Amino acid sequence: MNLAAATNESLAHTSNVLIYSSMAVYTLAFFAHIAEWVLGSRSKVGRTAAALSGAAGSSAAAPVVVTQAGSTAVLERPKVVTRAAAGTRDVPDGPGAAGGTFKGDLWGRIAVSLTVVAFVVEAGGVITRALSVQRAPWANMYEFSITFSTVAVGAYLVLLALKKNVRWIGLPLVTTVLLDLGIAVTTLYTDSDQLVPALHSYWLWIHVSTAIICGAVFYLGAVGTVLYLFRDSYENKIASGGTPGKFAASVMERLPSASSLDKFAYRINAAVFPLWTFTIIAGAIWAGDAWGRYWGWDPKEVWSFITWVAYAAYLHARATAGWKGRKAAYLALVAFACWLFNYYGVNIFVTGLHSYAGV
Repeated sequence: MNLAAATNESLAHTSNVLIYSSMAVYTLAFFAHIAEWVLGSRSKVGRTAAALSGAAGSSAAAPVVVTQAGSTAVLERPKVVTRAAAGTRDVPDGPGAAGGTFKGDLWGRIAVSLTVVAFVVEAGGVITRALSVQRAPWANMYEFSITFSTVAVGAYLVLLALKKNVRWIGLPLVTTVLLDLGIAVTTLYTDSDQLVPALHSYWLWIHVSTAIICGAVFYLGAVGTVLYLFRDSYENKIASGGTPGKFAASVMERLPSASSLDKFAYRINAAVFPLWTFTIIAGAIWAGDAWGRYWGWDPKEVWSFITWVAYAAYLHARATAGWKGRKAAYLALVAFACWLFNYYGVNIFVTGLHSYAGV
């Protein structure tokens, strides 16, 4: 074995160690986020929500009396104010997973710090994987997966750095990243290898990198959409005089309002949609260079186009008054499901020109 081969093998081993190490740190971040939510549920938010649930049968204008540790506090019942636009409500955002408590906030900060450390370690694993093969580290599903989760966490951390109210994404994000990396190292792992001739192109850096960025940001939008549906159901139940369970109230009251979650998902998806359009165009140009035709209805091409149509339908529906809210949210989830199938389903179950990279 020559020196270059030995160096590449050492880098590949280092990459694997870093990926496993990042999983260990993400696991610690996961438990820290759990602690943030658990301790936050004991906050004033949780006590108020429980009191409101217990007094749901009283007058909507009547105050709620809460007794704790020998002291009595009178809390005004929050009102749900309907705006002029049908289906929207003027509801304030919740205080976040920490629920306004010092301990909850402390654990939340610890969770974010651990997520930053895990992100740096995982990014190191992606970089050393690239160095071990001297190419872009996303030529197969294993490499795509580890890069995808790195970019998703990076996008989340950028939003936090910009002072956006997104710490509520932390727990579902870290959970998903652990699942993604677990599947990558157990099922999708492929030894470092060189590319087939069709992939030797600078378009590998452009086309696939933009696809990864789009998928990571679409994922954040999907999380916002799912939480919007839960929060909207919760607000509808409160508005109709229903009594949510204590657990549901404790969790839902700490999230942003349904309106804020809806706007977050829409803005995220709308911002990245032009990049997804460019991704498809870049893939077509690369196909013209590699195979002599720009479009051939290969399964990967077909599902990329289906995903584009689904997100275009969502954005159009979201901008149409009659399709705002839950109907548009369902379209957004269908669109993200198309993206997931384009990645997992097409690569694993469908044979096409894009199958040369294997898993």
